Amino acid sequence: MAAPGAISRRAFLGVTVLAAGGLKTPRVLAQARPRLVIVGGGAGGVSLARAVVMDSAGGIAVTLVEPNARYFACFQSNLALGGLRDPDSLLFSYAGLAKAGVEVVPAAASAIDRDRREVRLVDGRRLPYDRLALSPGIDLKYDSVPGWGREAEDAMPHAWTGERQFRLLKARLDAVPDGGLIVIIAPPNPSRCPPAPYERASMMAHALKATGRGQTKVIILDPKPKFPKQGLFQEGWEAHYPGMIEWMAPDISEGVRSVDPETGTVVTGFETFARADLVNVIPAQWAGALARASGLTDASGWCPVDPDVLASTVDRNIFIIGDAANAGDMPKSAFAANNQAIVVAAALRSELLSAPADAPGYANTCWSAIARDDVVKESSRYAVADGRIRETETFLSQSGEPADLRRRLSMENDMWYAAMTRGLFG
Repeated sequence: MAAPGAISRRAFLGVTVLAAGGLKTPRVLAQARPRLVIVGGGAGGVSLARAVVMDSAGGIAVTLVEPNARYFACFQSNLALGGLRDPDSLLFSYAGLAKAGVEVVPAAASAIDRDRREVRLVDGRRLPYDRLALSPGIDLKYDSVPGWGREAEDAMPHAWTGERQFRLLKARLDAVPDGGLIVIIAPPNPSRCPPAPYERASMMAHALKATGRGQTKVIILDPKPKFPKQGLFQEGWEAHYPGMIEWMAPDISEGVRSVDPETGTVVTGFETFARADLVNVIPAQWAGALARASGLTDASGWCPVDPDVLASTVDRNIFIIGDAANAGDMPKSAFAANNQAIVVAAALRSELLSAPADAPGYANTCWSAIARDDVVKESSRYAVADGRIRETETFLSQSGEPADLRRRLSMENDMWYAAMTRGLFG
C-alpha cells in the first residue's frame, strides 16, 4: 500500500496534462490533416478532444459528435442530491471546445461504416475519419429487474444517466415524508462508478436528516455480497445516520423477485417492501448502443481493447475510452475516462503524426461523500501486464481517521472537480 501522499499528489494527473499541454508537441508537416472523429461528449470524449487539439498543435482535425446541448456531470450528482452542491454546477456548455479548435457537431450518431471509415448521423450526414474514438458511456439493461423497464423509469427512477432523471429523483426525494421508506436496488458488477449507489444512500440520508426527516428508512437491496469501501461506508452510516440505512446482501434478501411501479412495491425472497415512498432502481449495464450495434462488444457486453493504447481489438482504427471499455482492473469512472483519454491522445500522435509516444500510465482516484466534510478516498495506479491493465498500487482511507483529514479529502474532491471541469469546458 502506498503512503497517502504518494498517490494524492497524482490526483490531478489528467487535469494537469490537459491544462498545461504537457505532452510532447510534434512538428506538423504541410499536408492534409488527418481526421479524428470522437463520438460522445462525456468526460472521456471531451478530455480526448482537448488533449489531441493541444497535443498535436493543430496537426489533427478533431470533430466531436454530441447531441446534447449541455453536459451533465452525473459523477457529482450524489452531492447535489444531498444538498452539498448546487445542481446547476453540474451543467456545462460545449462552446469552449469550439473556441479551442474542436468542431462540435450537435447531432446523434446512428451508425459506423467501418469499411468506409465513416460515422453516419441521424440527419443523414456522413463524417469521414482516419481514426475514430468512441466514448459512448453505458446503456441500461431495462429487462434486468423483473417488473421494471423503460416505461417505469419515471415511477421508479434510476438517475444513472442524464439531467432529467437526476432532477426527477431529487424531486421525489424532496417529497418523502418523515418516517417514510426508500428502497435502492443496486446494480450487479460491472457498473458505472461502483461506490456510487452507497454514496447515494449516504447523501439521501444526509438530505433527509438535514430537513427533519431522520426517521425515514433507506434500504439497499444488493445483488453483490460486498461493495467498494464497505467498511468505511458502514462505519460512517452508524456515526452519522444511526438506524437510517440498512444494506441487505443477497443471502439476506434472497434477491429481488419483482417490483410494481404502480404501487411502489418491491418483493424479495425474504420480505416485501410495500408502498415505498421512493424506489430507486439502478439496473445492470452494458456499453452504449452505438458500440454494440457496430460489433465492437464481446459476450460481456463491453468493448475489448488493446491495453497498451485502448484501440478496439475488433477494429484497430477505433479507440474506446471511458465506461464502455473493458479496461481490466480500472473502474468505470470520470477520472479513469480522463486518464484514458491522455493515453489515447499519445497513441494518436504516434500513429497519425509519426511522433514518439510514451508508455501508457493509468491511474484512478475516487472520492466518496458519506456526510458533509466526511469524504473517503481510494487511489490506484495500474500497469499493463500479461495482456491486461492490472492494479499495481493502491491507497484507501482508513477506519477511524480524524475529522480534519476527512475534511481535507472533501476539499480535495472539490478542487479536483473544479480543475477538471475548468480544464475541459473552459
